[in-house]
Amino acid sequence: MIVAKPNQSATWRTNLLVLLALAVPSLGIAIGFALLGAWPILPFAGLELLCLGSALYYVNWKLQYRHVITLSEDEVRIDKGFYLPSRSWQFSRQGTGLAVTPEKHPWDGPELSLHDRHESVSLGEFLNRDDSLKLLGLLREEIRIGSHSGKEQRHF
Repeated sequence: MIVAKPNQSATWRTNLLVLLALAVPSLGIAIGFALLGAWPILPFAGLELLCLGSALYYVNWKLQYRHVITLSEDEVRIDKGFYLPSRSWQFSRQGTGLAVTPEKHPWDGPELSLHDRHESVSLGEFLNRDDSLKLLGLLREEIRIGSHSGKEQRHF
């Protein structure tokens, strides 16, 4: 089983601690101004923290996306989803090939996809270059390369 997931620099708990560290001084200042008569600052401070919390939650949710590639003797199964698989594909192990398209820029990783005669599924499009190359190495050990594009497609 191979699990491809985006890099996550901070856990949800760390994001909550950052939000708390920003909320205490922000709300403290807002309450101070409210006591001096500038009460309209309170809703804006609350809205600011709500927007920041929402953005942190959205980014954390997007980083839960996974590609799970399960290899057995007879089949290759690909599951994509956030917390549970939302899409799944099954290919016969014998009829499955790995398509590799070289990176368009030296900083990008190669584009990878598994395919059979009828369908193709892209893999790891959210991975950085190093992680894409690691995934390519793992897949090369298990699946034959069905197609490989030349380097002349690179754009600098």
